[in-house]
Amino acid sequence: MAMAKKERRPPGEQKQMSLLLPDEKSPFHVAPRQPGFEALANENGAVFWWASDLARLLGYEDLRSFRKSVQKAMTVCMQLDVDIGDNILQVSRDTEGKTQEDFKLSRFACYLAAMNGDVKKPEVAQAQAYFVTYARACEVYVAQAEGVERIVIRGDIGDGEKGLALTAARAGVASFPFFQNAGYLGPYNMSISQLRSRKSLPGSRSPLDFMGKRELAANLFRIQETEERLRTRAVRGQAPAERTAEEVGREVRTVMTRDGGQAPENLPAAERHPHRAQGDQGDQPRLQKNRSGADCQAATAGHPAWQE
Repeated sequence: MAMAKKERRPPGEQKQMSLLLPDEKSPFHVAPRQPGFEALANENGAVFWWASDLARLLGYEDLRSFRKSVQKAMTVCMQLDVDIGDNILQVSRDTEGKTQEDFKLSRFACYLAAMNGDVKKPEVAQAQAYFVTYARACEVYVAQAEGVERIVIRGDIGDGEKGLALTAARAGVASFPFFQNAGYLGPYNMSISQLRSRKSLPGSRSPLDFMGKRELAANLFRIQETEERLRTRAVRGQAPAERTAEEVGREVRTVMTRDGGQAPENLPAAERHPHRAQGDQGDQPRLQKNRSGADCQAATAGHPAWQE
């Protein structure tokens, strides 16, 4: 996908489907008489959605502000061993006499992009609920919906750690590894190296790579709350910052132990990489072949979110 493909829409090519009517109920339908997700589908040898259309539907001003979500969707495809070219194609699109860069997205790619969207946008929250139903029904694409969700949260943690590192540096933290270790002492009652040993994890990998969705979400909250507390309480110095990180971690530990019935260090290690369900490679969603997702639609036909 290093080189964009030039595409001009022939006059006779099928255009977008008719708009959704106000009485059609979809958790991803933003407003009456405006195009909903299903209505924005296009077909030209395969069913696809334009990333620019999806961006607007998700509450973004333009494709530029949505591009990061598309790039994260590409990363998830690679981590799931799903062919990017079968799901995301970058093209040059002629719109109203102007040429602009855009992406063709399969339904699966739309799901991944939405899962990596800005959760503060209500449209993104609606889309995520809509697509989680899709993912759980379409096990031909991913073995478990939790696998994708784990990757998304893991990516958010990576971004959160970068922000925490900057805030910690401003607070006077000179040794981030010691500060980071204090963050693990709180929820796990042990250092990072001790946690690796307890769960038999490889020393070269972060324990985060082997956490389930709930444990990852707890650590994401821990990282975000630690950064917020350093900032709002004007913490200064290495030792005070480490105490703050450990303090937040212990609060997370209390909640996890109380609600889950076991301490975080006793949670089982998850697979390092979520995998796509085994089966015929032709069952993967594709843009380059005429696969409309009819198998998936049949699987989800009984769910209210998929009723027409």
